[in-house]
Amino acid sequence: MARMRSAIKMLHLSPEQYVTSAWSGGKTTQLFIEPKGSLYADRDFLWRISSATVEMDESDFTPLPDYTRLISVLNGNMCLSCNAEHLADLEPYIIYSFDGGTPIHAEGRCVDFNLMLRKGRSCGNLQALVGEMSGEISVTLAIPSPKTYLGNTFFIYCIKGNALLSADDQHITLMTGEAGLIEGLEEQSVRISWSNGVHLMIAQIFY
Repeated sequence: MARMRSAIKMLHLSPEQYVTSAWSGGKTTQLFIEPKGSLYADRDFLWRISSATVEMDESDFTPLPDYTRLISVLNGNMCLSCNAEHLADLEPYIIYSFDGGTPIHAEGRCVDFNLMLRKGRSCGNLQALVGEMSGEISVTLAIPSPKTYLGNTFFIYCIKGNALLSADDQHITLMTGEAGLIEGLEEQSVRISWSNGVHLMIAQIFY
């Protein structure tokens, strides 16, 4: 008997649905949090995606010892250190992963992009896509082995330009500042196409 594929769900997110709040170094915008309705302040979420402005020359990251963090810079630059030891120089679209409990000191003003993953209960990856002119690619889930997670999510954020996301017979068009969330993929790929150049951040999350 053939195994039935799980139903694919696609969700189109616009800036009006995001949640913006202040942090010690600027403002942070929560793009999505799982489970839905979780509060970042309670520190009991499975994963969270956000983008923050860093408006000070020097700042310190909020400690999150229960989470693994992946961070990138969308514009500007940032130098990261821990106890005066240099860790990384971030320019746009360089991805850096670290333990959320590490006391990170940052230098530089920028807009960043964050993926937070609950240790032991979720995992994932983050990549940037810069497409010049027109183009199309297919992205397939990089499923962890052994497969121990029941849920999976593609989260695609449009930094610049516009893109068409397609999975099976479902489609979403993203404009600048919008995001697409795709759940329930197995062997299927997400097709991403664009016509006049596009900059995207693509997260894959398993939980």
